[in-house]
Amino acid sequence: MTSGFRTSLLALCFAGTVGIAVAEHWPQFRGPSAAGVALDQREPPREWSEAKNIAWKVELPGRGPSSPILVGNRAFVTCSAGARQNRLMVLAFDVETGSEVWRREFWATGSANCHPSSANAAPTPASDGQRIFALYSSNDFICLDLDGNLIWYRALALDYPKTGNDVGMSSSPTVIGDTVVVQIENQGNSFAAGIDARTGRNHWRIHRPAEASWCSPVIVSDPQGTPTLVLQSGEGISAHDPATGEEKWSYPASCDLIASPSPAKGRLFFPASGLSALKVPGPSEDPELAWDATRLGTGASSPVVDGDRVYTVNRSGVLNCASVEDGELLWTLRLEITQMWATPVIVGQLMFCIDNAGQVAVVQLGDDKAQIVGRNELGESIQASPAVANGAIYFRSDQHLWKIAAD
Repeated sequence: MTSGFRTSLLALCFAGTVGIAVAEHWPQFRGPSAAGVALDQREPPREWSEAKNIAWKVELPGRGPSSPILVGNRAFVTCSAGARQNRLMVLAFDVETGSEVWRREFWATGSANCHPSSANAAPTPASDGQRIFALYSSNDFICLDLDGNLIWYRALALDYPKTGNDVGMSSSPTVIGDTVVVQIENQGNSFAAGIDARTGRNHWRIHRPAEASWCSPVIVSDPQGTPTLVLQSGEGISAHDPATGEEKWSYPASCDLIASPSPAKGRLFFPASGLSALKVPGPSEDPELAWDATRLGTGASSPVVDGDRVYTVNRSGVLNCASVEDGELLWTLRLEITQMWATPVIVGQLMFCIDNAGQVAVVQLGDDKAQIVGRNELGESIQASPAVANGAIYFRSDQHLWKIAAD
């Protein structure tokens, strides 16, 4: 992937914002392009320990599978706490020192029930470079500025009763222009909404299949460069105008309900029949299936796309590498780690894969093979995907947030 292409993706994510360097951002779930790839090519350390390459480690006041995000010189994390997981928190940390800059707490208005392995703070927050949008499983939606001042608060479960499910929600919001999109899919009041980033009011709201889904919305560009919102459900893929919610096209498929789609190079890679690749159509065109590959199963983690390669990790802990063009399997690598919920990230030629037990396998990627060049133990259960910027990688568990960087 060329640096120009990566920069254009970042510009799309931060349309209308200024004054923050490109390399300093990891603004949402799976990074600037929602494909799990860092724009900055500076690679974090391959190995670390208590005495080496841990820049800082800070204790967190609550639980959460949500990933950290990075905006400017701050790392932002959501947490939930209390016996009922109904205390909602957003925290900001200085990326240089790890010191807490501010903390804001709220009470959940919706159901905070979730699976014991998860938490109310499951969705990853998002940022447009000016604001932080923090969504929780209880469907409380909070907007703060970068200094922690409350801009607006939406109690979506009160606005739309019967949202949520017994094991919890985890779809993460995404931002396009002045709209922040949420995908609230469950067995009851299921919908997606485009919410005004400035006021918290609905730009639009559309009904979605009444089925529990934990996938996150993504933004793709059509052949003319027009941004398009993509939503995935068990019934297939649908594309919408991000300003109005109007459906542009749809593609029926039996999609996974956990792993999210990944956009790259005019295609959408989504977990169905293993992994499928859809050619993003232009106006008045129908989507076309480029290929599907049953051997490229994703497990719970989402596909990662970089340049002309697409990567998946299956439920057996095998990393697969395939051609973006035709889905041909190029190589496999057994990671020798346990179950993964976190999506891997790529920085330069390194991929960081983390399992639920906190084991991190660092993989050197190659055209025709790969090898593990580092193994590290964080010693705590981790479900959150890491964040990357400026040669550092950030991991979070229920107990801690780490910054790993060269000494």
